[in-house]
Amino acid sequence: MEESADPENQLMIEGNVPKTMQIDPRRARFPYCIVWTPLPIISWLIPFIGHIGICREDGVILDFAGPNFVCVDNFAFGSVTRYLQISKEKCCISPYPSVYNSEDGYIPDEPGREVSTWDDALRKSTQEFQHRSYNLLTCNCHSFVANNLNRLGLHSGGWNVVNLAALIFLKGRWVSTGSVVRSVLPFFISFALGLAFGGLTFLTYWAFFTCFLVGWFLLGTYCFKDLIQL
Repeated sequence: MEESADPENQLMIEGNVPKTMQIDPRRARFPYCIVWTPLPIISWLIPFIGHIGICREDGVILDFAGPNFVCVDNFAFGSVTRYLQISKEKCCISPYPSVYNSEDGYIPDEPGREVSTWDDALRKSTQEFQHRSYNLLTCNCHSFVANNLNRLGLHSGGWNVVNLAALIFLKGRWVSTGSVVRSVLPFFISFALGLAFGGLTFLTYWAFFTCFLVGWFLLGTYCFKDLIQL
């Protein structure tokens, strides 16, 4: 019975989680990663907008998926299509992974410890967002991940929904060729159909919708700083 146990679960139970674990898209395990997947309808029209999450040391995905709800190990809008692994050396955290306990969650912080581990930072953000309302325009999945990155001190902080979206769009890696097709093909199909049946009218509405969303987050992030929550 002991020999047939899942090696990963055995490591967790024993509190001996390895410092680095291999990325395994088949099992949805992305250690120390930011992950992204397209959103229905919105990503079909604006392909660089999607749903985003952040992963624990053991690769389990956390994402802010609704009011007072952070999803654990069940990415809200389907499998991951893009990911970006973060180097711990670029964060202001302990070089040692936190100890995870399958029954109680995380072992409490040691007294007097000033710098959190990766999982400690994620736990604190999760606890905070479990008491937050969800709003696509003011407090969404990007707010949650930006909050985590600021706690982790990645590149000294300063993360918001705009530079986070740019980071994953410009530097994110595709999981597979199939993930590229799944993310991009619906946009080309919907755009082609829109032009075919709507022509200039469709193009006008599409440009207005895109400019509205992009402009909202730019203004809310850099001009009205209390508008977009982090």
